[in-house]
Amino acid sequence: MTAKLDPFAAAPQLMKSWMGLSMAAETSLEASLIELVKIRSSQINGCANCINMHTIDARAKGETEQRIYLLSAWREAPCYTDRERAALAWTEALTTLSQGRSHEAAYDALKAWFTEEEQVKLTLMINVINGWNRIAVGFGLWYDPAASTGKAAA
Repeated sequence: MTAKLDPFAAAPQLMKSWMGLSMAAETSLEASLIELVKIRSSQINGCANCINMHTIDARAKGETEQRIYLLSAWREAPCYTDRERAALAWTEALTTLSQGRSHEAAYDALKAWFTEEEQVKLTLMINVINGWNRIAVGFGLWYDPAASTGKAAA
C-alpha cells in the first residue's frame, strides 16, 4: 500500500491536536478494554492499518492471542467480561450508526457497567478510533512495526 499523503506533514498543527485527543482518550480507561475497542472498530471499518497496529499494541500490553482472534465473534466467545461485552456492543452500535440500527440495548448494557464519566470516555475513544480508521483508509496509511522499532532505536 502506498500512502496518498502524510497527514502529519500536510496539517501538522491540527494533527498534533488530534493526536493529543487520541492520547488522552487512550489513557482514560483500562488499557486492555481500550485495545479491544480499537481492534473491534477497526475490524468493522476494514482498516488493516489499525488492526495491524492495535493487535501489536494489545499483545504488548498482555492481551492473549485467543481474545484477539475471537474478537470478531465476541458475542459467542466466553473469554470476555460483562464490562468488555458492554463496551464492544457500544463500539459496534456507534461504529455502525449509519446502518440505522437501534443502539438502545447497547446503551442499557453500557449503563450497567460504566459510570456516566466512563460512558463519555468510552464514547470519545470510539469516535477517535473511527476517525483514525478513516484517516488511515482514506490516505492509504500503513503501520510497519519493524520500521517503527528501527526509528525508536535510532
